[in-house]
Amino acid sequence: MLGKDISITDNKSKRWKTMILVALGQKKMFTRPIPAILHLFLYTAFVITQIELIEIIVDGASGSHRIFRSSLGSFYTFLVSFIEILSVLAFIGTVAFLARRNLLKVPRLVKSELNGWPKLDANLILIAEIFLICFIFMMNGADEVLYQKRISHAQDLGDGSLGLVVSSYLGPLFFGNLSDGALHAVERAGWWGHIFMVFAFLNYLPFSKHLHILLAFPNTYFSNLKLQGEFTTVAAVTDVVAPNFDPAYQVKTDPNHPERFGAKDVQDLTWKNLLDAYSCTECGRCTSACPQSITGKLLSPRKIMMDTRDRMEEIGRNMDINKGTFVDDGKSLLGDYIKPEEIWACNTCNACVQECPVNIDPLAIIVELRRFLVMEESQAPNELNGTFTNIENNSAPWQFSPADRGNWIKE
Repeated sequence: MLGKDISITDNKSKRWKTMILVALGQKKMFTRPIPAILHLFLYTAFVITQIELIEIIVDGASGSHRIFRSSLGSFYTFLVSFIEILSVLAFIGTVAFLARRNLLKVPRLVKSELNGWPKLDANLILIAEIFLICFIFMMNGADEVLYQKRISHAQDLGDGSLGLVVSSYLGPLFFGNLSDGALHAVERAGWWGHIFMVFAFLNYLPFSKHLHILLAFPNTYFSNLKLQGEFTTVAAVTDVVAPNFDPAYQVKTDPNHPERFGAKDVQDLTWKNLLDAYSCTECGRCTSACPQSITGKLLSPRKIMMDTRDRMEEIGRNMDINKGTFVDDGKSLLGDYIKPEEIWACNTCNACVQECPVNIDPLAIIVELRRFLVMEESQAPNELNGTFTNIENNSAPWQFSPADRGNWIKE
């Protein structure tokens, strides 16, 4: 709601296709196969496990136990067994991701912008995932032993075994020697632990980078479908420039309420720019692909997105304190969060846009910040100022008179 309004209603069929392929199908993840496969383990387990979660919630609300087993029969065993296999794969993926961040220290996962909360956030969610998986196997494993002893909570004891592909081995291995009372306690602890972790995660989600789980879908739907490298034309700029060339030009913006050229703070960006910032997964693929970052320049496209989100949060807290009204705090996105050196390091190659697994566009924010510096503050690198002067005087970037433009033919 802080961003400037823009309308994105074109190419609906292409937008749906993009969302399905990129957000649902994880298409762009597979440019890097190893993390893509590990992420697929977690992603698939997260989606499919919701089926079992439905039963857990129904059981809790109704006081029943494995309410769908009697009606689904052998298919129930197959379905829960499949979920268990996915859970094992998710466990492997989670441990691998923890190792990549904390032991192997993959370069893009240990950069300075991740110090503090971002690093803690990533580790917290991975550790929580391990607990969640352990609770699942506590519940299923203890219940498997209870079924075999024919003392389960369920009234329909069936054949005396759940027959789950993983828990039928893990249950007797870890819980086979426990007393009946201890088995019931472990099974209940697994059930309550599982449901508690789910509700805790739902409350934690808005404070975490994992909000991308939800926002990846609208963000990819509203992707920039223009050709890469095509910049947005600003009507306010055209209104200033066009009358110099065409006296009959009709101004489209309100001259009594002039717009700021470019962006100094997040309120000058569009809602899509801000949605990009909240959709950032902090994976660092953009920064690892950025040629300027690779060669040691200050620019990190990931930091641009994280800074934008952090400034939004700061403005939000300001508005909360002041009953919905923003009171100038003397700060801005440009200057206090993002330095001019960062945005002028960008060579607008679009590598960051190409690499992002959820189609975030850091370049759009960088260009708007540059526009503000050049058009509002008259601050540009000396190399650009020379080019601007040449264009103004010679109608070309070079320091030659237009009358001499064709002299090269004589050579």
